[in-house]
Parts: sequence; C-alpha cells; structure tokens
Amino acid sequence: MNTDIVFNYQNKVALVTGAATGIELATAKAFAKAGASLVLVGRHIDTIQKSAKELENLGIKVLAIACDVAKEEQVKHMMDEIVASFGKLDFAYNNAGVMSRNTETSDFTTDEWNLVMNINLTGMRNCMKYQLLQMKKQGYGAIVNCSSMGGLKGAKGLSAYSASKFGILGLTRSAALEYAGEGIRINAVCPGFVHTPMEKTVSGGSDKVLKAMAETVPAKRFCEPEEIGDAVLWLCSSGATMVIGQSIAIDGGITT
Repeated sequence: MNTDIVFNYQNKVALVTGAATGIELATAKAFAKAGASLVLVGRHIDTIQKSAKELENLGIKVLAIACDVAKEEQVKHMMDEIVASFGKLDFAYNNAGVMSRNTETSDFTTDEWNLVMNINLTGMRNCMKYQLLQMKKQGYGAIVNCSSMGGLKGAKGLSAYSASKFGILGLTRSAALEYAGEGIRINAVCPGFVHTPMEKTVSGGSDKVLKAMAETVPAKRFCEPEEIGDAVLWLCSSGATMVIGQSIAIDGGITT
C-alpha cells in the first residue's frame, strides 16, 4: 500500500473473498493497516488461516471462513458467521475468481465454461445477494467487485473469462442503480496485468512473454497488487460517496 494514502477504518468491518494471495491479500492488508476488522474468505481454510495469522500481527481482529462462493448455501452461512461475529458488514471486496484456459471459443468444453461462470459470475451474484440483504438492514455499506480489463475489451483465447467479467460489470451497474437510494454504493475495479500468481497462467511462466506483455502497457510495466488495493479502499471511503456504478480501469492505460 502507498503509505502516502491514509485511510482510517477503525471500527469498520471489511470482507475480502478469495483472500489467499495476490490482489486479494494485498487489499486485505490495506484494510488491516487502515484499522478495519477483517473477514477473509476462500475455498481452502488452511491457506486462509495462514493469511489471517499474518494480518492478526497488525493488531486487528480477523475471521477466516472457508467458502465456495459458487454454492449459495455456503455464502449464506458465511454471512451468518460474519453477522454473528461482528454484528455488521461495512465493506465487501468480491474478488474470488478463476482464469479460463487459453483456447478458441469453439474448443471450450461445457464443463470448462460452467466452471468459470459458476465461480466468476454466479459466485459474485451469490456474495452480493447476502451482502446486500445485510447492508439493507443497516442502511449503509460499500461493495467493490473485481472485474478485469477483460471485462472492458475482448480477450483473444479467453472468451469464457472475458464473458464472465463483462457480466460482472452488468451486475454491478444494475445493482448500483437499485441500491443507490438506500445508502449502499456498488462499484467495480478492472485490473490489467498485475504481478500475481495468475500471471504464470497467462504467460506460461515465461519471463520473455511477461516482458513482451509489459511492453504493450502504455505505462511500460505491470500493476502491483497494492495499487489495486488502494483503489478499492478509496472506493469504500468518504472520498467516493458519489461514485456509484462505476468501472475503474487500473491497467496502466491499456483500455484508454
């Protein structure tokens, strides 16, 4: 996190899904440094608990929950645990997702397509449903969904992933209009190339490919996970109270 950017989220509760590595963990750390209590959610409890212990060293309360966001009953149980532990939910960063195999659209199997859609899009809907039910009771809240630059432009060889990320933006914008008058703000971030474990999936682990990818970015570099985290915290802050239903590209200028 950029130490020049200061947020004060004392007495706030923030939920981060898929919070084991990369952008998710960097965003969770940013919330923690700002003083928020945290809920970390992922499919593998051992990994989530490891991240939770690291964040607890910052002196905050952290709740780790195992949850497959594609399964609605697990998401409902997750929200029940959050409310039982904290009594509220101020912020949610929905980032759980998977990358599709790089191949032509006609080569995708139905199972591959369903896996990507169930986690990336249906999982997002499941999380938002129960977050919104709680935030409606409270009369306030902020949700930030993670789309992608692949949700703003086509992505050759990644049609399932791109379709899911376009879908997230439609979901974000529609829900934002529904809840804007109830004190709930919903926005999305659209990261470009980011230094995370997922970059190996895209590059095949090739440094040469990564360098070539960086050269396509007007800023001539990949984003750092902390830069996405800063944007998420800003969207949750009092500095963004009239930012509603927006899709913020954080891609070094690729989609400009």
